[in-house]
Order: sequence, then C-alpha cells, then structure tokens
Amino acid sequence: MKGKVVLGAGFGDEGKGLVTDWLCRHCEQPLVIRFSGGQQAGHTVVANGLRHVFSNFGSGTLQGAPTYFSRFCTIEPIGLCNELAVLLAKGVQPLLYIDAQCPVTTPYDIARNRQQHPHGSCGVGVGNTLNREEQYYSLTFADLFSPWVLQTRLDLLRTFFYKEYAAASVEAFLDCCAAVVSSPYIRSTQGLPPGFSDHIYEGSQGLLLDQHFGFFPYVTRSNTGTINAVALHGSRELEVYLVTRAYQTRHGAGPMSNEHLPHNIKANPQETNVCNSYQGEFRRSLLDLSLVEYAINRDELLRSTNNRHLVITCLDHVQDEYRFTWQGSIIFCNNEAEFVRRIAATLGFSSVFISSSDDGMGIKLF
Repeated sequence: MKGKVVLGAGFGDEGKGLVTDWLCRHCEQPLVIRFSGGQQAGHTVVANGLRHVFSNFGSGTLQGAPTYFSRFCTIEPIGLCNELAVLLAKGVQPLLYIDAQCPVTTPYDIARNRQQHPHGSCGVGVGNTLNREEQYYSLTFADLFSPWVLQTRLDLLRTFFYKEYAAASVEAFLDCCAAVVSSPYIRSTQGLPPGFSDHIYEGSQGLLLDQHFGFFPYVTRSNTGTINAVALHGSRELEVYLVTRAYQTRHGAGPMSNEHLPHNIKANPQETNVCNSYQGEFRRSLLDLSLVEYAINRDELLRSTNNRHLVITCLDHVQDEYRFTWQGSIIFCNNEAEFVRRIAATLGFSSVFISSSDDGMGIKLF
C-alpha cells in the first residue's frame, strides 16, 4: 500500500488541502485519511470548476476520493451535516468513513470552548472534546448508533462534567446524529477501509501547532506530525510532502517570528478565514527557515527520511518580495527561481514543487 503524508511546516494555512487534491489527481484509487485534529480544519480546494473549504471531509473529495476519519480525529455532527448539504448542493456526492472510536464533539464542548478561548481557539470544541475523553467522559461515533446510550452519555455529561453549560441545546445535535448514522454518504468502520491503491494522509494544523513541540499554550490538542500516520499505516514507509507558503502565516494569538520586519506580501483577496471571532486576525511575515528547520527536526520520520518533498505555495503573493530569514539574518534573492533554490538548499530538500495557483493543477515540479 502506497502512503503519502501531507504536513504543514508552520502554524497552519500552508496549502495542505491544495496538495492533497493534487496528489489524488495522480492516484488510481486514493483514500484520504485524516490523522489529526478534526472539524477545525479549513482546507480550501479549487477543482473541476468548484471551490470548497473542507473541514469534515477530506480534500480529495472533488476528485472522487473517499475520506477516512481515523480514531485520532474528532467529529462534530452538526457541522458534518451542514457541510454534506453544501457538497450535495454543488453536485458532489462524497463518501466518508468514520472510525467507530472517533470522539464526538457535543454542544457542551463547544459552549465551554467559546466561553474560554484565550489562546486563539477556533471555537469548535476540538480541544475540549479530547480533554473530556481523557477524563473518561467518553462519547464516540459508535455510541451514535444506540439512541439510549447516546442520550444517557449526554445526560451524564450535562450533570457531572458540563453542569455550568446545562442550558446548551442538544436538539439540533441529536437530529444531526440521527441523520449521520442513516446517511448513505457516511459509513462506520473499524480501522482503515480496504480496497484503495494509495493512502493520502492529510494533516490538520501545521507542525508548529503540535501539542508536544509547538509553543504551549498556543497549540492544538493533536499530533500534527507523522506519528499518527505511521501508527495507522503500520510502517515508516511513507512519502512525505512538507508544505509551506512562500511566507509565514499565523491565525490568531500566539508567537510568530519576523513580525517586526516590514514587508509588502500581497494579501489574498480570497483568503479563506481572514478574521475569526474566536481565533482572531490572520497574520503574515517573512518566511523564517530557522523555524521550519526546527519543525523538521522535531518530527522523527521527517528529519530522517530521504523520501520527502518540499512544496512551496502562494509564490504569486511574494512578487518583488523574495526574502526569507535564516539564523536571524535576512536573505535577499534576485528572483523567484533563486528564492526557491536557496530555500530548498538551506533546508536540505532535493525535490521541490511550487505553486502560484489555488487550483491543484498549478502545482509543478521545480
């Protein structure tokens, strides 16, 4: 089984959805596997004349690739139903496999998240869901198939774990749970579904938001590196695609280098999420290769494998802005080709892909 992992090199928004869609275009029977995070992902894909932001489905959906949400991911039934309706309205019929062990986000998780979000949370309850699971107040996808079990677990959550949020309504949540388990587009599974030629492991947030080597408390409650993908694949025989924009971004609160340096990076008029009421503003600065190198070195497979590629996206946003920083110094480049070559050489990548387009067709080998 061929396995390819798509990782973000920074704080997210690197273009992981773009790369996942592109990889699916070049596979005979791909399966997109979500191996971290959950419904807080926002991966924009432009393909086949459509534009869609994927949160609850994999970014290969417009290429007809099914999605598998692994046990490492949360699911949120209301958001899932809403996104399914949007896809169907666009003429897309997705197929989503959900592992029976996937933790389920409830309205109580979201209510607490939205009241307590000092660290730039997306406000969709992923971290609260995972924290609750660790404290034995579990609700998984398998539970949705038994109405009595589902209602009993919700009652116990409200009574003992989330009593201060007892007023949160669960009516729409229960309706969507019923819709999810009866949907012909959603299937429950125990482990990876068989019958696919390629496993495309689609990362969620970037490496610098990893819960273990990001900058706590401004991190996600997930392993955003390769560790979960290795566990699911059953081996380290994975091809890694490390994705970075041609500049650095961060959405919301938390440290980000190079913000003191002036720049004229072009704003993308179609940026997916410029301002989120819970995360905060979208921020940009010059690309910091020392931070990218740090992220690479913290991931065991990424730093040791030779089967890896660098993907640099959004090059059209840095016209006349061919600079990056390395070990505290600004590195000036004369043109795009020199810019890409020096980034690849500094990070030790011999295989590089570039993109200046929102469409996966725009990715090309450098």
